[in-house]
Amino acid sequence: MWKRKVVHGWCSAMIVAGMLCSAETIRKEKREVDIWKDDEGENQVEGLAVNLSNGDSVIDINRMPRVLNFFPVPFVEECRARDGRRRGICMNTYECRIQGGNSHGFCALGFGVCCIFTATCNQQVINNLTYFANPDYPDFTTGMSTCQLSIRKVSQDVSQIRLDFIHFNLGQPNRNTGECEQDIFYMTAPTSTRELKICGMNSGQHVYFDVENLEYDIEINMTLGRKAVTRFWEVLVTQIPFTERAPVGCLQYHQGSTGIVQTMNFADNGRHLADQDYNICIRQELDMCSIIYEPCHENAFRIAPNTEDEDENDEEDSEADTNVEEGSGTDDTEETMRALDLCNDKIVLPCDSEDLVMPEMLGMTPSTCSLTHCGSTLCPSGNSPCRIESSITPFTIGVHFGHSVKETSPEENLGMCLTYEQMPCVT
Repeated sequence: MWKRKVVHGWCSAMIVAGMLCSAETIRKEKREVDIWKDDEGENQVEGLAVNLSNGDSVIDINRMPRVLNFFPVPFVEECRARDGRRRGICMNTYECRIQGGNSHGFCALGFGVCCIFTATCNQQVINNLTYFANPDYPDFTTGMSTCQLSIRKVSQDVSQIRLDFIHFNLGQPNRNTGECEQDIFYMTAPTSTRELKICGMNSGQHVYFDVENLEYDIEINMTLGRKAVTRFWEVLVTQIPFTERAPVGCLQYHQGSTGIVQTMNFADNGRHLADQDYNICIRQELDMCSIIYEPCHENAFRIAPNTEDEDENDEEDSEADTNVEEGSGTDDTEETMRALDLCNDKIVLPCDSEDLVMPEMLGMTPSTCSLTHCGSTLCPSGNSPCRIESSITPFTIGVHFGHSVKETSPEENLGMCLTYEQMPCVT
């Protein structure tokens, strides 16, 4: 009998000790530092107490028993972190932890948490809405030479990967040629000809990368040279289903009746990148029939023609103009073809004028109106304010920057920054 009491007492003591150890472990876990969590903490309610209505007793909420929520959230939706800055997926706490996320606030009427997913160098993205950041984020990273990231499609229905460059500050390209030589952000996929190559400052930019019918992971490889002392990036990786994809052929897809479009690495001390050939698309909003483009400021359009001998071309162009007699009815197509030849680096804006119809030999659809721009101004000299209006749909801007044929001043190659405003239909 005495032995049974001793054994029973020993077992009770062990159970109490185990409970104390579990409580201590929970308290330690609460004190763990999470570099990704918001400043306000992760849903902690320490120090809260509730007064009972039928007496003076006080109950500490932290000492009350908890029920773990293993029930699935009845629907899938996006959510915002507690501070409203980052986007996440609403799910229960257990699922969030299992998938490697961190909870930042409640959602689904308190049945779920807003789960934020993050990744850094040499990791794999396996969830939608994942933030890819430099290893020392939110501080600058120094002393790195390479960084890799792989992106796995969450389902076969994923048609595009969208990258939002919330913060993106890498080394600048060669100032005289625009080529990314030291720091390179390179995105590609096996068995695919699609690729993206950028560098410099691109905060606020976004791109779409087609991944339809791809079975392999998408790879991001960053080469980091020695010239840039610090780097800093935060990129939101979003997987887009086929039903929500951007139009085919659009590297960028802007939405809204007003906005700003820029070439890559557009900055006061920047230079537009070489070897860029893509379209910037703007969604036509409801009841809008035309769009107006204007330079963001007086230095917002600087694109040198990038020809072997620009002075020689200018002389030939001047001689050709001298030989044309006034009122002789020179073919407008020849004028346009000559203008295209003078601009290896150019911006193409569709226009309404029928005088600039492109012939089929240039690879453009017949009766499609295109206007090529390069040089130090978007509009002809003397046109102020500079405004270009187009009713050609879809609204697109072609960016065509080739391989640099010679070194030129970076001040002449800042790139392009345009504001746009869609205009309502006139009935």
